[in-house]
Amino acid sequence: MYRVMIIDDEPAIYKILSKTIPWSSFNMEVVGTAASGIEAINTIDDLQPDICFVDVQMPFMDGIEFSKLAKQRYPDMAIIVLSAYDEFRYARECIGIGVFDYRLKPIERSDIIDTLRRCFDHLNEQRIARGEAPEVPDEEIPEAREGHSIEKVREYIQTRYSERDLNLTKVAQAFGFNPSYLSRKFKSETGDSFVDYLVSCRMEHAKAAAHAGKPMYQIATEVGIPDPNYFSRCFKKYTGVSFSAYAAKDKKE
Repeated sequence: MYRVMIIDDEPAIYKILSKTIPWSSFNMEVVGTAASGIEAINTIDDLQPDICFVDVQMPFMDGIEFSKLAKQRYPDMAIIVLSAYDEFRYARECIGIGVFDYRLKPIERSDIIDTLRRCFDHLNEQRIARGEAPEVPDEEIPEAREGHSIEKVREYIQTRYSERDLNLTKVAQAFGFNPSYLSRKFKSETGDSFVDYLVSCRMEHAKAAAHAGKPMYQIATEVGIPDPNYFSRCFKKYTGVSFSAYAAKDKKE
């Protein structure tokens, strides 16, 4: 299990990170905290964290100085810097140190989960390179505590079906879900797979556009499937007839 340390002088940040992030889903656990860089540097040898969340602005020793010292001692440690300042010089220093990620406050749960997914893969790659067994993630990331539901996911799809890059992974990231967990949950609650539901949204809008007399190439682009051949196959599979036959029938009626 990967060990996580939170270094920040704001109690609210510790509360957000420790209480709202599904650490066990990433085979991670919060093993300690510190309110300053000095406190952290004095306890890091005992805690042996694999991941550190570090605030930039702290008393006595800031997050940049801590990161420099920590990376000297533990080159493989993944450091995620949190900052309320959108300043290039901080980001540049972090890149030079070898910081894993740089996140602006106020932090968003979905952004942190995205960072943790990438961090998990990064740490596993390091393990494999050392000839060690990688951690195996828990596929099920619980629902966000903000109350995200499958109904909201459906609404999200209904308003964004026209985006050609809309897919399971993108939607899962938007709601703070693990993609495989969202796939299972969506199927169990709606009876449809994620892909089938997305296609149905697109095809229902395509049918309405066909009724309005729009050409197929225009409709295909409008519903997020700009490839006419693929759109044609999807349309026929969904309606049982080709687009041309559907449009011709509509004109006769």
